[in-house]
Amino acid sequence: MSAPKQNTLGAEASLEGMGLHTGGTATVRFRPAPEGHGIRFRRTDLPDAADIPADLEHVVSTDRGTSLGLGNARVDTVEHLLAAVAARGIDNLVVELDGAEVPIADGSFRPFLALLEQAGTEPQAADARVLEVTTPITATVEGGASYVATPASALRISATIQFDHPLIRRQFGTFDVTPEAFADELAGARTFGFMREAEALRARGLAQGANVDNALVLDEEGLAPGSGELRWADEFVRHKVGDVVGDLALLGARVRAHVVTERPSHAGNLALARALRNAAAKAAGQLPIVDIQRIMQHLPHRFPMLLVDRIVEWEVGKRIVGIKNVTINEPFFQGHYPDHPVMPGVLIIEAMAQVGGLLLMDAVENPEEKVVYFMSLDKVKWRRPVTPGDQIRFELEMIQFRRHTCRMKGQGFVDGKLVAEAEMMARIVER
Repeated sequence: MSAPKQNTLGAEASLEGMGLHTGGTATVRFRPAPEGHGIRFRRTDLPDAADIPADLEHVVSTDRGTSLGLGNARVDTVEHLLAAVAARGIDNLVVELDGAEVPIADGSFRPFLALLEQAGTEPQAADARVLEVTTPITATVEGGASYVATPASALRISATIQFDHPLIRRQFGTFDVTPEAFADELAGARTFGFMREAEALRARGLAQGANVDNALVLDEEGLAPGSGELRWADEFVRHKVGDVVGDLALLGARVRAHVVTERPSHAGNLALARALRNAAAKAAGQLPIVDIQRIMQHLPHRFPMLLVDRIVEWEVGKRIVGIKNVTINEPFFQGHYPDHPVMPGVLIIEAMAQVGGLLLMDAVENPEEKVVYFMSLDKVKWRRPVTPGDQIRFELEMIQFRRHTCRMKGQGFVDGKLVAEAEMMARIVER
């Protein structure tokens, strides 16, 4: 099957409303974007903030919704919007938002889909990225969510949910995710919640804007007064399937698979997305350097100067994402500082450089015979301290690679917040 072409939006469109969790009012505006741009969120109320790519690397929370973040910018509850974008086959889009949370509207996907349908799509010349499942792939997370993805010619989702409530109990549904089927069978399904959880959620800063106009609110017997009527008897499982569509949109690809899921959740949806991406990378021969054993085969560093624990994402010659777990047992904390342990900034950059070195080593033949020397650092900034218990996520991308010299740009994040950034130049030489 040939690859479809990329699409962007035919015209601008906007929607104003209240956020489900923050309760704040914001306007979301869709703008067309060029080929290869992908979906990016832009906080217009934070003029110095970078655009946030709608991808798995920038997920910062799955607590009652999917949130994306980069540096000091964050966007909450993106899944309904992204489901509509994916269903319409839109690959390139700028989503401007003048607040912290995407409006919830009526709690369904339909308001976003209606805006996109009204604006229309503009075909583009480049091929769209397609992720096609060729062998069964599984994913599970704590809490009971489980998934199996098998080969299919398009995206189909079969889901089972179970809640101890008389209106839900155990529900199952199978849905093809085409523009027409999504509009007819899934777009109108609304998010739902239980009155018994409301107080605890609000104490955690969630559900501040939830009401019977933007969610299906359930009391012990059925729908809470003022909630109206169900649009389908199985509206609950339909909404969960729509959430799967929205979360899988973070793959940045048209998915061809039959996904069978039991008790889907946002965390589980993203675990499936990562499993799908890793399987696709493996099938393409892009095997990542995963664990510490393989890292030590590529890097000459040893205790106490090996500062990379794991590589979690990797695209040959393009980008790499690595993890450094910072513990109180790090030897440098004995003197920096005994009563106020802070990771030295130079070691944060050293860890970033080691992650970048791994990206370089997989761009050359016979990496075991090579070593990476860093030649210069530029635009180095430390944004906040790193302390014991933090996990630093280093994201590096190749800016330029000529012969055996390259320039890379790196950023380090803790809990989605930028802690350090730098540009670096390095050279690969014989050991």
